[in-house]
Parts: sequence; C-alpha cells; structure tokens
Amino acid sequence: MNLPRQHLLHVYHAALAVVRGEICTREVLAGYDPGRPVVVIAIGKAASSMMMGAITALGDMFDEGLLITKEGYCDKKLQGMKNIQCLESAHPVPDQRSLYAGRMLLEFMAVRPVEQDFIFLISGGASSLVEVLPDKLHLEDLQKVNHWLLGSGWSITEMNRVRKSLSCIKGGRLAQRLTGHHVNCLMISDVPDNSPQVIGSGFLSPGIIDELQSEDMPEWIKTLPKAPPAPLWDDVCFNTIDVRIVAKLEDAMQAAKKMATALGYDVYLHEELITCDAQLAGQQLARALYDGEFGLHIWGGETTVRLPDNPGQGGRNQQLALAAAAELTGMEGHYFLAAGTDGSDGPTQTAGALVDGHTLQRGIQAGFDVQQTLTSANAGDFLHASGDLIVTGPTGTNVMDLMLAIKRPVV
Repeated sequence: MNLPRQHLLHVYHAALAVVRGEICTREVLAGYDPGRPVVVIAIGKAASSMMMGAITALGDMFDEGLLITKEGYCDKKLQGMKNIQCLESAHPVPDQRSLYAGRMLLEFMAVRPVEQDFIFLISGGASSLVEVLPDKLHLEDLQKVNHWLLGSGWSITEMNRVRKSLSCIKGGRLAQRLTGHHVNCLMISDVPDNSPQVIGSGFLSPGIIDELQSEDMPEWIKTLPKAPPAPLWDDVCFNTIDVRIVAKLEDAMQAAKKMATALGYDVYLHEELITCDAQLAGQQLARALYDGEFGLHIWGGETTVRLPDNPGQGGRNQQLALAAAAELTGMEGHYFLAAGTDGSDGPTQTAGALVDGHTLQRGIQAGFDVQQTLTSANAGDFLHASGDLIVTGPTGTNVMDLMLAIKRPVV
C-alpha cells in the first residue's frame, strides 16, 4: 500500500478512536456518584462499547444492565457477565428480534422501583433494533415502511419522523414509562444538528409529531395505524431526564485534522455538512479536490441513496467513493476515502472505500461498467474487484460518515 493510502487510513482510525463509546462514556461518568446502584440500558450500534465504559466508570455503583445492539456487535466480555442481558437485533430493517427486544426493554424497566436510577446509553441504529408497535400495526407493515424509507433518498430526520409515528416507544413515549425515575441519558450523535429528538427516533426526548404530509410518501404509509399521541415538551415525564451528547461528528473531524497535521499535511477542514445524494456528492467532492489546494481535505455528513427496484451490493459511502473515482480516473496524486464511522455501510459489513485515479481501470479490467454499476447501486461489487473496500468490523461508535482526501503534487 502506498503512503497516501496509508495516511488516509491512519487519519480515519484516529478519528474513530476519539469518539469510541467506551472512552466517551467513561470520561463523562467519571466521578458520577448517585449514592446507590444504577441500572444501565444501552441501545444502538455502539451499545457494547458504551456499556464497557459505564461499567468501568461506575464500579460498585453498577447494578444491572440491558444491552440491545446489532447482530455481531455484542462484545463477548459482556455476554459472559451474569448481571448483563445482551440482545442482538436487526438492522437496518426491524424483524421479530426487534419486537422481542422491545418487550424485554419494557419488562426490564417495569420491575424497577421508582427510587431506581437509570442510565441510558443511546447511539445510532437504535430505531431498527428495538420496537413496540401500536395495535393493529403488523411487523410486515413496519418492514415494508423501512424498506421504502431506506430507498427513498430521504434524510435521517425525515425517516425518523415516520418511524416515530408508528412506534409506542419513540418520540418520547418511552419516557412516559419512566416518570418519577431519575434518568441520565448519554448519546452518541449520528444525525445533523446532534438533535436528541432524532437520534434513535427520540426514545427519551419530545419531538414534533405532526401529520405526515409529503408528496413523495405513498398513500399506504399515511393510512397505517399510528401510535398514541406523543408527550409534549412540558410533560412531567421529562422533568427527571437529563440528556447529554458525548460524541459527535465534529469531534471526529477535529481528531482527523490533528492526526493529518501530525503527519505533515496542510489540512483543510470543510465545515459544510455533506447530506445530498451520494453519487452527486462523490462527483462534487472529487471536483472540489481536483480544484483545491494540495494537502489533506476533510468533510463529514451523511448522504442519501435512492435505490432501484433490485439494488446490488453496497451502501452510500461505496456509492459516493465510486462516483468520486469516476471523476478522478487517470489523475495521479489524488486519493479519496468515504466511510461510515460505525464500520458498516448500508446493509453491508464494509465501512466504505478508499479510491484513487486507477480505481476505475482496476474495476473495468475485472469486467465492470462504472455507470451501470452506479445506476444499479452495486458499487460494493465494483470496489471489491478493484481492491478498494475498507473493512473495520464494529468500531464502537457511530457519528455519521467521514470523507477524507489527499491531493499531492506529481513529481
């Protein structure tokens, strides 16, 4: 592997390290002394890492824990602890495990006396992992909704508005079941504006639950059975809930800048959030790199993909990276990385990709057509053939996506 590619991976991993759930949770809970043992509930892709941080920080104050995370993301150390119940569930589309996790969550909470303090650790992915459905809404309907949302090209904020309307625990409804309990809620943000109302579809935070009116939304979604009204901001259930964001995209970007500077690069941190269509973003960022200064460039955000009827293998970061590679083809000294901070990209186990001016040539030699690949959302197969995929496994965090690029002079 050449030096620029190594450097981009170093910068990417340095960014991940700063926002790992274990580190952030441990730091925030250091010195926390509620005076009695607390119950810890962790939900999301970073649940295992955050739970480990809580256990270390709380020591003897840790009573029991419930952990709900993505399949394959539960730490084996936690699975062996008698006072922690670990559930692995479905992502990005909920299934029976999500409903089971919802029942277990409510049962776990219901047996606690009002004097019991809770710590909630919430990270991205929680919307799919745990669910309690309103009467007359079936799992098949929820799955159909989520399949449509994931291919709609909508933002996470728009998608979670729909998910809230179909849930008995989202949109602050879970908070109603904790009335009187003191709750500390620590969150790793994977959404724009770091809004607690959007992260995980807002289990413990009130949100605006308005009528779902969108020209793009199918009529069949609008007619599905809805959940009971969500609690408003002045509801008493929120009086004893404290919410704090412990890690966010901006933290990862600053860590990336620090590492890139240490490696000797002139660094350009672009603050605008990248949220448009993934293919369009790849084209625009590649052109910006080509027209930009020599050095290492940093962007962050979360793009969208409007999927065809029968999509191929890949995710938004792979789609973005391949689109960038198409713009940079034949260009020496240009390297571009797009990857999720959670270690997964869409429904794949790949974090993203690191492409360069020769990516297209490698993929074409393997028999791929780039435009057909992008149209069919099959960037993963192309990038596997070109040798450009990034595989990290679970990272212990989830703060949206990073896009890193190097432009260097050609000698």
